[in-house]
Amino acid sequence: MILHVDMDAFYASVEERDRPELVGKPLIVGGTAEGRGVVAAANYVVRKFGVHSAMPTATAMRLCPQAIIVRPRMSHYAEISGQIREIFERYTPLVEPLSLDEAFLDVTGSQALFGPSVQIARRIKDDIYRELKLVASVGVAPNKFLAKIASDLEKPNALVVVQPDQIQAFLDPLPVSRLWGVGRVTGQLFDRLGIQTIGQVRQMSPEVLQREFGKQGDHFGKLSRGIDDRRVVPDREAKSISHETTFAIDISDHEVLRAWLQELTEQVAYRLRRHQLRGRTVDLKLRFSDFKTISRSHTLPQPTNITHEIWQTVATLLDAALPTRGLAVRLLGVGVSGFEVTGQKQLSLFPDESRERDTRLDQVRDQINNKFGKGALNRASGLKHQTELKPVPRPEDIP
Repeated sequence: MILHVDMDAFYASVEERDRPELVGKPLIVGGTAEGRGVVAAANYVVRKFGVHSAMPTATAMRLCPQAIIVRPRMSHYAEISGQIREIFERYTPLVEPLSLDEAFLDVTGSQALFGPSVQIARRIKDDIYRELKLVASVGVAPNKFLAKIASDLEKPNALVVVQPDQIQAFLDPLPVSRLWGVGRVTGQLFDRLGIQTIGQVRQMSPEVLQREFGKQGDHFGKLSRGIDDRRVVPDREAKSISHETTFAIDISDHEVLRAWLQELTEQVAYRLRRHQLRGRTVDLKLRFSDFKTISRSHTLPQPTNITHEIWQTVATLLDAALPTRGLAVRLLGVGVSGFEVTGQKQLSLFPDESRERDTRLDQVRDQINNKFGKGALNRASGLKHQTELKPVPRPEDIP
């Protein structure tokens, strides 16, 4: 069985935990309303006013003028995410992180030691709350697709179980928008066909699905029957490491997209270094407001896990990709693949001083963030909704 663990309003919940006076008040984690600040997270109180992540802070404040804005502390959230990951790994080594606040866990082989999958899910939820005072929602199901839907259905503090003999009873009543890949445009097409539920999709013939949706038709047909053969892939076994985020509203501001891209790059680079991996190919994924998805990649002359090198590459790919389409962006993703064989790192007769400096900077940042998690070192190109921008210190400037 597969678990999908998703932390409830993660950034906002961390801030409420650390500052109890914020509990029960409408809270936005993000940038200021002046300029182009963006909502990074919203607690459940402020969501009742229509506020959601990726919304311009100015819009959020018009919807809820009494909202309290707190600047994000990304390094602090990353440290807590690492503590959550350690809890996961008590129960299974098969952990596939999707972002700082969610992951898939395969607990099939853990049940002999820890009991049924539902019991493991409860223990994980209890451990997270007891040790970190944070709440997680968990979906338990035979595959990733079902587990991810399950974790989202009864948020917050959810525990939803889909047994193998309950798959169709679980899926059939759900709206078609719950199928992965169904966005605004595809949803409108289903609506024109008179299809509102997943159960109705399941009753469509393969020929009709292919005629109406092309290659995606087979994908929708399989998902409507609860078929998803993807396995949980831990970082150490992955052929690529990536992070992506889907925005609640489409974003057209180039600088805001670059800011989100910086955060995704930081997360990918950190995971590479954590598992002592270096990759040669850097990948950028964009999904536009019309749900057209494009991927761009660039192969580097030598493998890397250096944040600055990955960032330079994805920023260039973004600049090249955006002018080709006059559309806002719905999804943004960064990945690195083409890993070098362990132990076969090529040495240079003439070391690149700038690479060595950037490598040392990453090492110092990782050590400080792992130990303190208080955001002592941040890059100046961080998110517009992050704390005040500061110049990045060089390693030789660090005492």
